[in-house]
Parts: sequence; structure tokens; C-alpha cells
Amino acid sequence: MQAVTSLFTGSSGPQYLTGNKADIDAFIDKFDVFLFDCDGVLWSGDHLFPNVPETIQMLRDKGKQLVFVTNNSTKSRADYKKKFDSMGISANEEEVFGSSYSAAVYISRILKLEPPKNKVFVLGESGVEQELESEKVPYCGGTDPLLRREMMPEDYKHVADGSLLDDDVAIVLTGLDYHPSYLKYALGMAYLRRGAKFLATNIDSTLPSAGTLFPGAGAISAPLLRASAQEPLALGKPSQAMMDAIEGKFQFDRKQACMIGDRLNTDIQFGIEGGLGGTLCVLTGVSKKEEFLAKGAKVVPSAYVDALGDLLG
Repeated sequence: MQAVTSLFTGSSGPQYLTGNKADIDAFIDKFDVFLFDCDGVLWSGDHLFPNVPETIQMLRDKGKQLVFVTNNSTKSRADYKKKFDSMGISANEEEVFGSSYSAAVYISRILKLEPPKNKVFVLGESGVEQELESEKVPYCGGTDPLLRREMMPEDYKHVADGSLLDDDVAIVLTGLDYHPSYLKYALGMAYLRRGAKFLATNIDSTLPSAGTLFPGAGAISAPLLRASAQEPLALGKPSQAMMDAIEGKFQFDRKQACMIGDRLNTDIQFGIEGGLGGTLCVLTGVSKKEEFLAKGAKVVPSAYVDALGDLLG
């Protein structure tokens, strides 16, 4: 991987902003638009990081456009609106752009498969299903309770002869699934062997929550990847298909936008490869400063802070 760095990264490395109000104000003033990751930046699980609502409001008061870009596919935009409200963060549903929504838009507006051969087999939670429904895309699998069981001996025969399969499935879409099963994987592999397209809401290896890391959506797609020898097309960060969709919806100048995130190989890489004017890494999530301060670091943000609330100065 070729090293990528933000436009404002100096020769001495990324700028450390925490504790320096003048530098913080100057950094904020460079941009009209701020794209935010959520998990690891605004909160960890149900734990809200200090001063986040105040920081979001400060940026709004300065007239900044805000977009919340998350790879967590378990929640729909409506679900995220409820979480923002519960956390006391000012946001509206239209400002949220999640990987489930990104995948649904890609399937409905880019692939444009002819019905009835446009059904999606889902390995994921209700957030994926809600966004597919919002784009009028038919699906199966997902939260279906009939698939939350052990693989029975007769299932092998029924998968093999196709009697357990839906002939209209043309896409296998994986996201973060809290109830994976061997039966789901067997069905997913069978659809892929039949020629279904392999998509993923995102391929994050881990999910930050409750102050630690848990298996992410990439861990859910990994068994199908190995079994089918196919790589899914990922539609979350750092996919530039997602960046193009965000720009298309919100209509902004990329050079006047900054990506704020906690993970180098998704959030920061997403902003850099998307040609945004700057990137800001916060240290409350996955990546540590030693990773981007090290000599030869592959992904380097333009600036970093200990926590998002430090932007209050």
C-alpha cells in the first residue's frame, strides 16, 4: 500500500491540536463541512464521550455543515436519529449516511436489477433490512428467526438440491450480524456459487464498544470470502463509491471538507483518498497515535486530538 497523507500534513507530521485554542480555531476555520464517524468518535457503545454535544453545537453555531458517516450497519438512519436524541446530540435523520443506506442506494440506483431477480440475501441486522425497504429492494435472510438455528442433517440435502434457496436472489449482502450461523453461511455460499453478486456494507475487522474492541462486519464476511474465494465489494468507508454518493447527496466542495474519525484504514483513508481538504484523527477509538507518528506510516491524518471534545479549546 502506498503511503497516503492529508493535504495539510506538514513535513514534521500531523498537527497536534489538543490544548492549543488558536490552532484549533484556525483548523476549524479552514473547512465548511465536517464528516464524522460515530463509534469511537462520538461514543463507545452507550458511553458518550465528554463534551461531544457541546462540540457539535459549536460547529453548528459556526455555520458548518455536518454529515455523520458510519460503517455500523446494524442501525438505520432512523435508529441513529433515536441514538443521537438519547445522547443529547443535535442531529437530524437526513444528516446520517450509514453503510446500510450506502449499500441500499448502490443496489437500487446503481445496479438497478430487474425484478423479480433483484432479491438480496442478507447476513446482517434490522438496520440493513430497514434501508433496503426504504429503497424498495426485496430481501430474505437477515433477522429471519427461522435461520437462527443449528444446521440439521436434512439441511445439507435441501441446500444442495436448491429447495432451501430463493431463485430470485441475485445479491449476497453481508454486514455486522449478531446471530451468524452455519446455516446462513451455507445459504450465502450456495447463492454465490449460483452467480449472485457479493457485496458488504463494510469490512471493518473490529467494532469499538464499551471501551474495547469486538468482531466487526469484516469478521462476518470472512467465512464467505474464504469459502467462495471471492472478495465482496465494500460499500462503507474507505470505499469511494460511498464518498461519491455522499457528495452527490449533500453537494459540497471536497477541498472545504474534513473527515473526523478514529480508525486510520477506514475513516482517515476515506477522507484522504476522497480528496478532502483535511482529516482529523481522534484517539478515543481504534487507532493509536504511534501508528501514524511512526516512520513510514501508511496513512497519516493532517491533525489529531485526544478526544473530539478538545475542539472546544
